[in-house]
Amino acid sequence: MTAAVSSGDSDRRSDVEPSSTSKGDGSTEQHSSSSSVSPAHAPSGSRELTWRLCGGCRVGWRWYVVVCALSWLCYVNALGCGFVFDDASAIRDNRDLRPSTPIGRLFANDFWGTPIHKEQSHKSYRPLCVLTFRLNYWLHELRPMGYHLGNVLLHSLVAMLFLRVCSTTVPLKASVVAALLFAVHPVHTEAVTGVVGRAESLSSVFFLLAFLAYNRAVGDTKRTEWRPLAACVALVVLATLSKEQGITVVAVCFVYEIFVVQQIRPNHVVQVLRSLSWSTVCASPSSTKLASSSAVVYCSWQRHCLLRIGTLSLSAFLLMAIRLHIMGAQLPVFTKFDNPAAVSASPVRQLTFHYLPAVNAWLLLFPHALCCDWTMGSVALVCSLSDPRNAATLSLYAMLAALAYVALVPIRRSNELVHQNVILLSLSLLVFPFLPASNLFFPVGFVVAERVLYMPSMGFCLLVAHGWHLMLKNYADRRLTKNFLWFGLLCLLTMHSLKTFVRNFEWESEYSIFMAGLKVNSQNAKLYNNVGHALEGQGDYARALEYFLKAASVQPDDIGAHMNVGRTYNNLLMFEEAEAAFIKVTALLARAGL
Repeated sequence: MTAAVSSGDSDRRSDVEPSSTSKGDGSTEQHSSSSSVSPAHAPSGSRELTWRLCGGCRVGWRWYVVVCALSWLCYVNALGCGFVFDDASAIRDNRDLRPSTPIGRLFANDFWGTPIHKEQSHKSYRPLCVLTFRLNYWLHELRPMGYHLGNVLLHSLVAMLFLRVCSTTVPLKASVVAALLFAVHPVHTEAVTGVVGRAESLSSVFFLLAFLAYNRAVGDTKRTEWRPLAACVALVVLATLSKEQGITVVAVCFVYEIFVVQQIRPNHVVQVLRSLSWSTVCASPSSTKLASSSAVVYCSWQRHCLLRIGTLSLSAFLLMAIRLHIMGAQLPVFTKFDNPAAVSASPVRQLTFHYLPAVNAWLLLFPHALCCDWTMGSVALVCSLSDPRNAATLSLYAMLAALAYVALVPIRRSNELVHQNVILLSLSLLVFPFLPASNLFFPVGFVVAERVLYMPSMGFCLLVAHGWHLMLKNYADRRLTKNFLWFGLLCLLTMHSLKTFVRNFEWESEYSIFMAGLKVNSQNAKLYNNVGHALEGQGDYARALEYFLKAASVQPDDIGAHMNVGRTYNNLLMFEEAEAAFIKVTALLARAGL
């Protein structure tokens, strides 16, 4: 806790100075013990002490090699995949990748090459990611392997940076386990094996570097390192130009500053306010002295902590203002086929949108049923309070609230401080990057998208690793239980690695990825249409017709499906059937007022 609340808080025993145990590879494992030194009272220049008080560790280079190697092993077969799904629009058909297009157009167009001021633009502004695609095109044009190689390299880098970020707050074993879980988690296949998923990994690189720069800028809590802080601001800009979620690292830095470094808790603020108000009423010499002490110390904290927070806040505000100006302060327009709940009435819209985080949480917890597309009828609308799926919504929010409570309540034992810090860092990494794509504040162009879980999965993996590490410590004297925990971890890493490796093969071609999606979402007309398009491209019109007809039956008001049916009948020289299909299209267009 900072000196801001040291007055009037005599019962607090949160000051911790972990001892360390050296490892053979240069790693150190921290062990908590009680101490009378807090970060705010640390001598000037004592960055080492501040680092130790936050519960961090040193990670030997061998662990970085292990994490990198495991990342490569899981995704080595992704190098043989082609361009599938959205890759066609973002890579093959995107003129912004061509050398003939002025490079300045990258900053005027959206991710897909459409001028961002146009109404049909998706408003996804990621010029830095498009610039990396342009570099790929300059090196090897449209040969897919180079694009996939870049994605795998970025994923390996993110996994190693995540290990470094964990080491700022988390003990060694938990840090390594979290990084390994992140490296192999199957939910990342869309972000890594799908070429357009590079926006996730590239933004994550700058996201994590920005956090590490802020960690360096904190120095000790009595001063601010300005060069790392300036680097942090620059990295936030780069993260946001790679993908919009990158700006949420600012919120993660705020949590780290206030709750981890300064160790502020809600009860401490209340105690300071009470001491100040009580001294004003009593006006006694002792109370005046207490108020003066509290005010002086609070101003000291305010000057150094709020300076850093204010700098980041101003930078984030300016960045968002520029971003809104570029997109013309317009939200993208999506149809009910993209996001059915977005055009539904209350309370269906609210109930469905609040249920979707539970769906995403389930994908992180049990990544078995993975799909490249979750639009249309993939997730049925939650139409009433009696829908049993509301229990999943309430359960998720209850668990998040319970974790937040555990992380913010006053601690009673010194070893609880590191425990709270890990939970706070985990929750901030889990929640903040997910919010922009959650549909909770504004509708987005999808119902569920596995790629947007790339950043939030860091917080999830850290929570799982921390829970495993706590059990390992609590059962340190029970050899059988410890062996079971290690065996369980090995099984989890093995199963996730195999699932990721196998899932990569499904991204090999358009036909394979959409057929795999139908096994999960059989009510998604878009998947049937895309399988039909893949077969149509192979000249197999008879089989393509089967899938187009199925799409029209699953989603009877899908105009595109009926057009596909009519076109395929025409290719099969079945002109009467083609005419009937086009008449249906005309009727649907008239009904839609088009």
